[in-house]
This record gives sequence, structure tokens and C-alpha cells, in this order.
Amino acid sequence: MNVYITEQGSIICKTGDRLIVEKEDKILIDIPFLKIDTILIFGYVQVTTHAIRKMFEHGIELALFTRSGKLLGQITSPFTKNIELRVEQFKKYSDEAFRLKLTRIIIDGKLNNYLNFVQIFSNNHREISFNEDITSLKIAIKNLENANSIDSLRGFEGIGTRNYFNCFSKMILGNFKFEGRRKYLSIDPVNALLSLGYTLIYNEISSLLDGLGFDPYLGYFHEVEYGRASLACDIQEEFRVIVDKLTLYLINNRMLIENDFYKNQADRSVLLKRESIKKYFLEYERYMSTEFKHPETSENTTIRKCFRMQAEKLANLIKYDTDYVPFRLNE
Repeated sequence: MNVYITEQGSIICKTGDRLIVEKEDKILIDIPFLKIDTILIFGYVQVTTHAIRKMFEHGIELALFTRSGKLLGQITSPFTKNIELRVEQFKKYSDEAFRLKLTRIIIDGKLNNYLNFVQIFSNNHREISFNEDITSLKIAIKNLENANSIDSLRGFEGIGTRNYFNCFSKMILGNFKFEGRRKYLSIDPVNALLSLGYTLIYNEISSLLDGLGFDPYLGYFHEVEYGRASLACDIQEEFRVIVDKLTLYLINNRMLIENDFYKNQADRSVLLKRESIKKYFLEYERYMSTEFKHPETSENTTIRKCFRMQAEKLANLIKYDTDYVPFRLNE
């Protein structure tokens, strides 16, 4: 399980084999380390070295975020790394044909998930017209077949993504305004929710890749960039629609309303209030752990299990040149 700590000024410590979070002599959380996979800290929270040592013993990842949800860094247990996988991963980075093939598959999976999501919504809301953007999105997907460089694939990915977010703005049925995706500064509640969700799954995928023996910082679609886990960004593309679905669910069902957000006076960004972000984490955890039929195997699975499945597929592709099938949204 993931443990989210948002109480400002609290202290993470340990008693025996249990994680304790306390503030002003009041215990806020008391849970066995054995039940924890990841601890996510938001804002100003202290951690004792005794607690960190216990996290290492249990292989628990510690992720540090700003109060608004921007990932600052991660502390990972020093597991034995799969050096053979890393050697092959670096070899494949120099193989332009491999990078082009994998990038095409990733973008195709991402855009087809976008298309499927919009079409399902459109079928349930005949009063809203998506025809023009759906047509443009289909053209972008078709053009991927003939793209002969990663840059051209990125171009079609950008076109398809813009068409998708044109549709996404129409899918918001409440009072929230959304005038397009803003990556670096959330100027409205919808962008704030999207950015937070993307950051959370990026962190989960990055930790998973590291644990499996990859170098998360060497990607194939995303270029190498200092401080960015580019391989996690690669796999994240297939799952962005999951965050979009959760965001739309929370907004359209009025589980989060305008009053759940506030404007940061320092940079004018829009953020979730303290109690509201706790509500978000509860829904995020429920969403990530809910079982559904896997589109390939028809077996019961969860989104987190799908993260691992895609990472393992990628490892097999790198080492054994097996087929890599992207995650497909089918509902």
C-alpha cells in the first residue's frame, strides 16, 4: 500500500517495526512497515534516520513532493541491480531502428487510448459533437505508420494530443473551465488534477523500473534530460488516459468542486486544499487498486499490475526481442 503524508509539521518515526506519524504528541498514523510499499510526503514533514533505515530494510520507496504535488526526489533502497538488463538497455539506446519501432508503438498505444476514451464518452453523450476532432485524431494515428523518424512521430503525437484535449474540454460537464493542457503551471482546477495524477503515476512507474533493474533515466521516446526518469515517461504515455478518466470522474460526479481549490498567491497557480488532497488520494488509491478484466489476457488485474506487466514486456523486448504490445484501454 501507499502511505500519503500531507500534515505540515508532522514527524515520521518508528516504534519497533511500525511506522509512526505524529504531530504535537498526537499519533496520526500507526501502521506496520510490512504493509507499506511507498511513502509519499507532501510539503514540510520531518523523517528520522531510524525510520529511513527501517524503510531500507523493507524495500520501501520514499518520495518527496511539494505541497502542490511536484516531485522533488526519491530515496530508494539499495537493491541488487540487474546489470545485464541495464547493459542491454544502453545498447538498445544506440539502435535507432529499435528506438523508432518502440516509439511508434508507445505513441500508437497512447493515441488509440485517447480515441477509445473519447468515442465511449461520445456514444453516451450524443448531444455533444466530437466528429471533427475524432477525425483529426484518427488521421494522426494513421500517419504514425509512415513516419520515418522519432521527431516526425513526436509531431503526430502532438497533433493527436491537441485534438484529444479539444475533446476533453467538451467532456467536462460541470462548471470547471478548461482551455487546454498546461504542463508547468496549473492555472485551473482541471490542470491541477491532471498534473497531480500524472506525477503520481510517474513516481510509481519510476520506482517500479528501478526495482526491476532498469535505469529509469535512459528512455527511448523521451530524450535524456538531467533529473528526469525518461524511461518512466515513456511507459507513462500509455497510462495518461487513466489519470484523465479519474479526473473526469471526480469532476463530473462533483466529488471535487470549485471550493476544493485555492490560488497560490506566490505564482497564481491553482492547488487542492489540504483536506481536499486527502480526499483525492483516497479516490486515487481506490481507482488504482480496483480490479478489471485485462484487455489482452481477460484476467482480473489492476492498474498497478498493468504497470508491472508493461515494464516486464519492455524488459523482454530489450533482452530477447519479443513483441511489445502497449496497454490498451477497452472500457
